[in-house]
Amino acid sequence: MTGAERREQITADIVARTGITEAMIEQLVHRFYEKVRNDEMLGPIFAARITNWEPHLAQMCAFWSSVALMSGRYHGAPMPKHLPLPVDAIHFDRWLALFEATAKEVCPPAAQEHFLERARRIAASLELGVAGASGVLLGIGERFRRNEREVTS
Repeated sequence: MTGAERREQITADIVARTGITEAMIEQLVHRFYEKVRNDEMLGPIFAARITNWEPHLAQMCAFWSSVALMSGRYHGAPMPKHLPLPVDAIHFDRWLALFEATAKEVCPPAAQEHFLERARRIAASLELGVAGASGVLLGIGERFRRNEREVTS
């Protein structure tokens, strides 16, 4: 079996188990970022950096397709883009809350859990990276608080 065939089989298995489709991903991404754009905490952070949303949404659809379906559509590096952002644990918690609410609106239960498991890992990884870029090494279970310039458990 070639790599492409193996990827197709993995994707087919995920679709069969979760019901996730590219159309569902597009709906989730677009609805989620609409909430983000209107959010008092996250909206200004995005507005300061994104003026043309269509390319960003297309990139996020490719990202979530790669994350959720192992499609290989996304070819980027999210960490460097997040390192300079003025965010900490509170922002990642808000991002997750909005994502979870959107997944519940858009997805059946198996798809929700699939997306949310990955979203939680992504948020934790990005928070760890942002903390490290700020000179803070997080231990297991610790959270990064930028305003307090400290780590909390």
